[in-house]
Amino acid sequence: MDLNNSIQMSNKANTNKSAIEQRVNELVQHSRTLELYLNEVLEREATVTKLIEEARLASYALQNIPLDKENEALMPIGVGVYLKTNIPSIDKLLVNIGAGVTIEKTHQDTLHYIESRIKEFEIGLNQLREQKKQITSQLEQIQHQVNSMLQQTS
Repeated sequence: MDLNNSIQMSNKANTNKSAIEQRVNELVQHSRTLELYLNEVLEREATVTKLIEEARLASYALQNIPLDKENEALMPIGVGVYLKTNIPSIDKLLVNIGAGVTIEKTHQDTLHYIESRIKEFEIGLNQLREQKKQITSQLEQIQHQVNSMLQQTS
């Protein structure tokens, strides 16, 4: 009987160890999926940050350009080549509102449009940062669970 009990206990231990190993593998796979998602969120965060910087530069330029006189400017034509040009006094600006649609706006309306875009980008950036926090937290929980399970098996 002692031999049978030993065999049964050994079988239970092996079954338990297999279940833990399976669970660890599942957690590792979930962790890999979360890491991929985290990388995607980080890429989007970098893109939105660049968009915010670009919009702030556009706003700054519009606020500081004289509107009532002709201005000299450099116009990029590609591969680091610029064309010196004169910009007449600014009455209207062309604003791309998406889907290939461009409309004319006044200087002030353009500034308002840029500021509203900056606010939209900042909201999106905050959402991405929150997602990043949640994913990082989940990854830490998984790491803790895996470490705990591995200690049980040793």
